[in-house]
Amino acid sequence: MPQPVLLLGAGPAAYGLPLERIAEVRPVILVDTAVPGWARPFLSGHLGADPEREAETAERVARYADRQRIAGVLTWTREHLPGAARITRHLGLPGLPYETAAVCADPVALRDLLVRHRVVPEGPEDAEGSPVSAETVVLDDEVRIAALTRTTPGAPGRSPLRHSVHAHDGLLHNRFLRQMVERAVRALGLTHTVAHVDLRLTGRGPRVTGVAPYLPGDLIPWLVERATGVDLAEVALGMACGTAVDLTPTRQRAAAVRFADSADAGSARSRRMYWGVEGDDVAACDRALGEAAA
Repeated sequence: MPQPVLLLGAGPAAYGLPLERIAEVRPVILVDTAVPGWARPFLSGHLGADPEREAETAERVARYADRQRIAGVLTWTREHLPGAARITRHLGLPGLPYETAAVCADPVALRDLLVRHRVVPEGPEDAEGSPVSAETVVLDDEVRIAALTRTTPGAPGRSPLRHSVHAHDGLLHNRFLRQMVERAVRALGLTHTVAHVDLRLTGRGPRVTGVAPYLPGDLIPWLVERATGVDLAEVALGMACGTAVDLTPTRQRAAAVRFADSADAGSARSRRMYWGVEGDDVAACDRALGEAAA
């Protein structure tokens, strides 16, 4: 049986698809205070610990590792990056340096570091620019943009309305965008990781709005796989375990997902609904999304 991987924090239910993909390759042991119902079918075990209590969780994991060899450690929760880095350092597994993880977990520290390295962030005058994210894979010194995600934002303070990925997106050849992504990656000292680099396209050029050195949510890995054939979940798993990864595109398509909030009957809570489609181009996806949401 393959050695298991540890997942620090289950995250939101939108991570069900990448978790299912990872669980098909290796057993997944969740390290968290509780197990959400949506994650149970994909887990092989549970270590009861609070990932934000770094020292206690690292000690709990170390005791577990004395009995069971661990192949790698994953997280897709910003606050848990330092805890994951502490564990990988202690166990001698691939992972972010602790200092890098701590900066990436703190949006203010991250922005300050980018500014010090002359990675231009967005300013108040850039608020009307179009949001886009570079789904990036850092292979030691090589920075590859596997895909670009175009986003339709929701109302201020609300979740995005739509994401789309097109294998032939013209921005993939924009040298200013590629340079901005590479400079952000170098500034943070990221190596051997999947990173979600948020940018805003402005009249002054692309501006970095955030960097998350882990697998993105919001079904973006599904969009990238459907449009390009590159499985970011599999790539993230391979990097966490120190095994070879394949970034060869096998598809030349477009894919999109549209979100909507629907109130639960008899409850003040709302639930997130989505429609996912794929097609030969963005126009085909738009037509399919319109039909699905009708």
